[in-house]
Amino acid sequence: MEGEGLVKVLVYTDVIRYLEFNAIATSMVLCQDKIYKVPSDSSEALTSSLIGFLQKPKARSFFMFLQNWKDDVPETHEGLDLDRNTMAQVYAHFSLNEDTQEFIGHAMALHLDDKYKQRPARETFDRIIMYANSAARAMAGSRGSPYIYPLYGLGDLPQAFARLSAVYTGTFMLDTPVDEIVLDDGGAFVGVRSGDQVAKAKMVIGDPSYFRSSVRKTGRVIRAICILRGQLPKTNADSAQIILPQRQTGREHDIYLTCLSEAQKICPKGCWIASVSTIAETTGDPKNEIAAALKLLGPIEEVFVSDSDVFEPMSDGTKSNVFISRSYDATSHFETVYADVKDLYRRITGNELVLQKRATE
Repeated sequence: MEGEGLVKVLVYTDVIRYLEFNAIATSMVLCQDKIYKVPSDSSEALTSSLIGFLQKPKARSFFMFLQNWKDDVPETHEGLDLDRNTMAQVYAHFSLNEDTQEFIGHAMALHLDDKYKQRPARETFDRIIMYANSAARAMAGSRGSPYIYPLYGLGDLPQAFARLSAVYTGTFMLDTPVDEIVLDDGGAFVGVRSGDQVAKAKMVIGDPSYFRSSVRKTGRVIRAICILRGQLPKTNADSAQIILPQRQTGREHDIYLTCLSEAQKICPKGCWIASVSTIAETTGDPKNEIAAALKLLGPIEEVFVSDSDVFEPMSDGTKSNVFISRSYDATSHFETVYADVKDLYRRITGNELVLQKRATE
């Protein structure tokens, strides 16, 4: 989303000068086997058929509560504490039913499952505000959704960082095998061995695939890439983001579907590329777990399905100077990636990541 943390990082680091973005044309959500446009603001939400007639005034009170909330003004809190009360308690306070909760928690706050309801409400509050801010920017630019996508594909993100790093004398060794992470007798990082050469440094940062003995498996992610010869049925758009909430598919986790076209410069004219992702819940055929999403695509010319393990580090890396990220989850947006970046920064430096332009002399 345009207002999420990763975009702020791209702007702060000046990586944005090596990137171009295109807006995703529409944002939609599955409800009772039909797809509906996700409202862009609270006013549109209150006229949407996603919220029942009797729920609209209650939802309006909830959105007004979010809009008026000020941490230092207790009169705006209605007796609630976002850092103590769970999201389930906030929903109960406004008498919001399951359908309205699903719309707010999954289509706007973009939670992957319902576990968020038992966590402090602050997390969901911040997510809704971010969605609303991104949607407001989209509306100001006459765009149909709060989502943006890099031209030429996600591969341009690491390429843009590589270009900026090269400006500051960064060195890249592409297609170079990592044969060993060299540690001293105390288990502290020494260097990375490739063949008979060792690149030495004070620390190493990497994804779990390089450190299989230092990570633990937390689950599996199913991903599918589909080649289409027509746009998504019932969207009338060159690109779309569709969320399939868990309750709508009888699963424990949401399914994410993103469809792109030549407008994003990732495929030839007349082709569409759809990506589907979710958390694996069974040991059976992964294609069956995303069947509800594949059904929305219409005729599929080719589909490639993968089933990947997801890992997290077993230690914070402060003793070994080996700092490991988490695997990508099933979400199609990048807010969880930004959370991982902030966690890595905290572990490496001991400080919180603050994106604030430095004063220049």
